[in-house]
Amino acid sequence: MASASAAGSAAAAVTAPAHLDLDRENGLAITWADGRESFFPIAYLRRRSPSADAKVLREEMARNPLTVLPASRATGPLTALGAELVGNYAVRIRFSDGHSTGIFSWTYLRSIDPALETRA
Repeated sequence: MASASAAGSAAAAVTAPAHLDLDRENGLAITWADGRESFFPIAYLRRRSPSADAKVLREEMARNPLTVLPASRATGPLTALGAELVGNYAVRIRFSDGHSTGIFSWTYLRSIDPALETRA
């Protein structure tokens, strides 16, 4: 019988990315350990940020899919300024509008994969 920690490790391995590629202008490309590929446009990631300060926006988007991001302090198009790994379970992305508090876990990213939404 597998232990809970072994089962958790197996689940993490399935959802872990094999490769990440951040194009700061366009989006985050992920090749998952199971071979699946995902692409997340920058604006999509910003709208779907799991941060506490974006919770109200996510709730509004659930009610109204046409919700527009609030105006930002940034000038020009929204871009990613950079990204950093958070342990072995997530990535934090810094956006040009100043937002940098969202930690995107691998499980969360798989659940919001835009390719899955287009299949529905």
